[in-house]
Amino acid sequence: MFQIRTDLALEARELYQKDKRQEIPGVEVEQKKEEDALITRVRILDQQGSELMGKSEGEYITIESPGLKKADADLKDQISKILAKELKGIFPYKENMKTLIVGLGNWDITPDALGPQVVSKVFVTRHLFEAYHKSSDETMTSVSAISPGVMGTTGIETTEIVRGIVEKTKPDLVVAVDALASRKMERIHTTIQIATTGIQPGSGVGNARLELSEKTLGIPVFAIGVPTVVDAATLASDTIGLVVEHLMDQTSKDSKFYSLLQGIASEDQYRLLREVLDPYGANVMVTTKDIDKIIKDISQVIANGLNIALHPGIDLKDVNRYLN
Repeated sequence: MFQIRTDLALEARELYQKDKRQEIPGVEVEQKKEEDALITRVRILDQQGSELMGKSEGEYITIESPGLKKADADLKDQISKILAKELKGIFPYKENMKTLIVGLGNWDITPDALGPQVVSKVFVTRHLFEAYHKSSDETMTSVSAISPGVMGTTGIETTEIVRGIVEKTKPDLVVAVDALASRKMERIHTTIQIATTGIQPGSGVGNARLELSEKTLGIPVFAIGVPTVVDAATLASDTIGLVVEHLMDQTSKDSKFYSLLQGIASEDQYRLLREVLDPYGANVMVTTKDIDKIIKDISQVIANGLNIALHPGIDLKDVNRYLN
C-alpha cells in the first residue's frame, strides 16, 4: 500500500480523520491562535495512537504562519519569540545545562540545507566555558553545534557521528534541526514542527537512516523541522483534488457524474499517480523557485528561537546583532 509522504504529525492526523472520519484513539490535540500564527499540539499517548499515526509516542508542536513565505523582519521576530516560548516549555532545564545542536542535511542541496544554515547562525558557547573554566553563567548556557553532513559524502551514519560527540562532550540534550517533507504545498516554508521524540534523518524523502533519539543516544533528543519539499505525486494528487472539487461545485448533485466524482478518493489518486510515475523515475521531490531566500530566512527564525530559548540573557536585539 502506498503511503502519502509527510513528516508532520498534524498531517498524519488529518489523513486519518479524512479516512476514518473520527479522532484517533490514544491521541490528544490542542490548538491555540497567536497573532499571525496557529499553534497545534498533537500528543501521542500510547502504542495504539503511535501505530495509527505512524509516529513515536510524544508531543509534536506545530507553528503555522502563512506569512513566513514572504516574511518581513517583524513577522520573523514574532515567530522566533513564539518558537523560543514553545522550546522553553518542553526543554528539561537544569543547572549548568549543556546542549548540542545538530544541523542535519546537505549543504550542497538548498532544500536540504536548513540544518547546516541554522548551525551557522546559532550562538555557540561551549568553547568559552572551557577557555574560562566556567561551569555556569547567568546570561548563557553551554551550547555546541555540528553539521555532520550526509552519509553519501561522509560514508558514516549520522547517528554514529553524533553518538561519538555525545559520548565525548556529554551534553544534557540534543536538538536536531532538519528539512521535512509535507503533503500540502500550502505548508511548505510556512510551518515549523517541534518534536520531543527525536528524528529519523532522510525519512521525508524515502531515505530513512538510523534515528536520533533518546533510545539511540541515551539523552533527550528534540527535533525542529520545516517542510521544504513535497513529492510530485502528492502535488499532482492535490491538484486533481482541486479540479474534482471545482467540477462537483458545477455539477448537479443528482447526476451520475456527481456520484462518480464523489467516489474519487484522494488515496486512490495518489496510488495511481505513484504507479504511473515511479517506473519512469518521475516521482521527484518538488520545492519552490525562491528556495534560497526562504531557507536563509527560516534558518534565521529557528536560530533566533534557539538562541533566546537557550541563553537567559539574550533577547531579539542581541541575536539580530549577532547574526548581522
